[in-house]
Amino acid sequence: MKKRLLSAVLGAAMAASLLMGCASGGSSEPADDSKAETEDAGEDSGEKTAADYKIAVVPKMTNLAWFERMEDGVNDYNDANGTDVFYGGSPEGDGQAAYVETLISQGYDAICVVPFDVEALDPVLKKAKDEGITIICHEASTVENMDYDIEAFDTTEYGAHLMEKIAELTGGEGEYIQTVGALTSISHVEEADGGKAYADENCPNLKMAGDKIISDDNEDTAYNKVKEALTANKNIVAIQCAAMSETPGAARAVEELGLSGKVHIAGTSLVSVCGKYVESGTVELMSFWDPALAGQAMIELAVATLNGTADENLSINVPGYETLTLEGNVYTGSAWIDVDADNVDDPAYDF
Repeated sequence: MKKRLLSAVLGAAMAASLLMGCASGGSSEPADDSKAETEDAGEDSGEKTAADYKIAVVPKMTNLAWFERMEDGVNDYNDANGTDVFYGGSPEGDGQAAYVETLISQGYDAICVVPFDVEALDPVLKKAKDEGITIICHEASTVENMDYDIEAFDTTEYGAHLMEKIAELTGGEGEYIQTVGALTSISHVEEADGGKAYADENCPNLKMAGDKIISDDNEDTAYNKVKEALTANKNIVAIQCAAMSETPGAARAVEELGLSGKVHIAGTSLVSVCGKYVESGTVELMSFWDPALAGQAMIELAVATLNGTADENLSINVPGYETLTLEGNVYTGSAWIDVDADNVDDPAYDF
């Protein structure tokens, strides 16, 4: 009940913030405020702003709607602040490390990155740091060679939140499966583990069926593997999905097998990708954080780090990230959003 209440409060607060930010299109409203505040701060304290630094944002991959939305956020930030933050990366993700390596010699002050494969990327980030480049990560709290990671929320708690909904929908009985983009996607694994820990502690009759299903962040792969699992095991009553593309893939499989309402789905996605499955009731809870705002939060954290003002009292002017918790070198906000059939048509989530 405590977590459900917390989720409702956070969702309502985030919805209000996004409604204000989206009223004029995208997230330019928060960025305008940020510009005004940083200009005032600059006059008083001499601190530099993003316009004074060369900053790059590198997504996990560029061919997903999730990271296209992040690009929108970076573009909005540039338009509102008169900056020239670069956005680019590998389309499929597997070339991300090589892509980041090409940026090292180009004079960047900071590189903000959402790692595709932490193990492959970490040595490249070490090279960047050896060159004096500030490294800011997102969805990658275990990266060794970074200055800070910034998260929309505690990933383990987020996974427990999704599983709490599954427990409610299933009455805490039956078997469930979990999907993740890759075992090297740390945030996906933490999310899934958080869900399993919640079920193990609170629902002794709700059991995980098999190992985590690996989707490679691909909707068709998720569809095929979930369909295979559901066909092989008639005891599966729920699916928890970590990657944005997995939730619609799982929903397709459930609908094709005629299991809507019998197999319950709670997972991460976007309304533009998965809204129709929420409307039909096949996906009963879809949660997410706005990747546009996450991109802006990384930029603001990069500037604070370069200015030497990133500490336990840091607050940045991005909705959901105004109040940050620092543990080690990981900043955590409170920016998850819940969407179900009751609010899927809310224009604040039209992306």
